[in-house]
Amino acid sequence: MGKIDFKKELKPLYQAFAKEASLVTAPPLKYLMLNGYGDPDTNPEFPAAVEALYTLSYTLKSFLKKEQGLDYVVPPLEGLWWMLMADFDLDRRDDWRWTVMIMQPEQVTKDLLARAVAAARKKKTLTALEKVRLELYDGGQSAQLLHVGPYREEAASIERLHSFIRQKGYHVCGKHHEIYLSDPRRTPPEKLKTILRQGVTLEAMK
Repeated sequence: MGKIDFKKELKPLYQAFAKEASLVTAPPLKYLMLNGYGDPDTNPEFPAAVEALYTLSYTLKSFLKKEQGLDYVVPPLEGLWWMLMADFDLDRRDDWRWTVMIMQPEQVTKDLLARAVAAARKKKTLTALEKVRLELYDGGQSAQLLHVGPYREEAASIERLHSFIRQKGYHVCGKHHEIYLSDPRRTPPEKLKTILRQGVTLEAMK
């Protein structure tokens, strides 16, 4: 069996276009997830959460390759963003709530995750390891658009996405969802590629 690339296996979920938004249905998938709050640029818990997710994702990948012969490319980092009792506001970064997450193969179990946490703990001192959970996330019916450029310049792209949703006769629902296709450590800000995804519903939210 060759190496699986989930970006190709689940192409509609990892391919979006900058010129025009599109509708997509995201099925329930397993994710490693970790919650937090505050500005990701200033709260040290955010990079710590991301490091914990990647550490466990690569540890699980190693286990599955060795024990089950399953080899795959670790999927990209994703994030859910929202605010309590308010619409998501790009300017109120200290009030943001977030869930960072990485999709996992169906073969990953809670027992396997516990083993991965124990193994990772022996190699690194990462306080966020114990906060990571394995959970199904059902994205459901959504609209998505590719944003190219710095994260702080997403406002216009988000407005285009919401405008598309209204034009299609839908209403925005659920949390703002982002899929980070680029590595910000190696990619210039103006070339960063991020899928912006938003849940939609035919009924207005009360």
